[in-house]
Amino acid sequence: MSDNISYTSEEIASLLKVSKLTVYDLIKKGELRSYRVGKQMRVDSADLEAYKESTKSGHSRVLAVQQELPSKPSISVASSGLRTIVITGQDISLDILAKHLEKSELGIRPLRSFAGSMGSLISMYQGQSDIVSTHLLDGDSGHYNVPYISKLLMGFSYIVINLVSRPAGLYVQKGNPKQLASWQDLGQAGLIIANREKGSGARVLLDEMLRLHNIASSQLMGYSSEESSHMAVAGRIALGEADVGVGIEKAAQLVAGVEFIPLIQERYDLVMLKSPDSLEWIEVVKQILNSEGFKHELTSIQGYDLSRTGQVVFEN
Repeated sequence: MSDNISYTSEEIASLLKVSKLTVYDLIKKGELRSYRVGKQMRVDSADLEAYKESTKSGHSRVLAVQQELPSKPSISVASSGLRTIVITGQDISLDILAKHLEKSELGIRPLRSFAGSMGSLISMYQGQSDIVSTHLLDGDSGHYNVPYISKLLMGFSYIVINLVSRPAGLYVQKGNPKQLASWQDLGQAGLIIANREKGSGARVLLDEMLRLHNIASSQLMGYSSEESSHMAVAGRIALGEADVGVGIEKAAQLVAGVEFIPLIQERYDLVMLKSPDSLEWIEVVKQILNSEGFKHELTSIQGYDLSRTGQVVFEN
């Protein structure tokens, strides 16, 4: 087997004839060495062979019987003695949190993974993430996040803590030539939208608003074309390729030729599963979120409302 070959988690699962969840479990426990390329975990062939040899010699646990059931995330302890915690989400505030966690006295090695809100929650359900962020609006109740979390993580014990609140709304071209000022205006004939990917908070917000205002998605040209970030959406509008998009204020400030119309204050929360292994570092996360140092760094980012940062939104 060539040392230049590497495998995805799916390929490892196929080679070992186990579930993908078992592969993630081996990686998180430090029994199978891996590294991340973008959103994907990869394992070198040499590390796979080393793992197989260790199982033959009895230095590692026997592979679990394949069972396609979700497992709660566990914290791995790397050979250096550091606990590995995977933080999944896309906002820069998560990078700041990761930096503070790394400086904590618990010996934490934070890893960043990038996914939209729904994808982040699914990664937690599948045992791939320890801290996830989400900003999903339930249009019927007007509440953020908890209605989705309670359904997806049914049977789990978890805590939801506010990270920041921030304005969300419409990106439009400079001067707002289409005179868009409300969600209802998305029903205007001939509009071209730059849309986000399914499962992202911005996509859920758009779909909920279209539903509540009885606007068919088919009325919006470009609805089925998806972008993976707020910046990409704002960029298409700046280039004149679309008339409107849904996103947060920060991206509009960074892209010339785009104006932002605030329409809603969204709550951007963290979700963590509670277990005997996680309770200690969850307390550290709480302390960081409520610390002056952490909040001071966030105040430099325009558009963040920190009035509820660190508050427990829901716990079970």
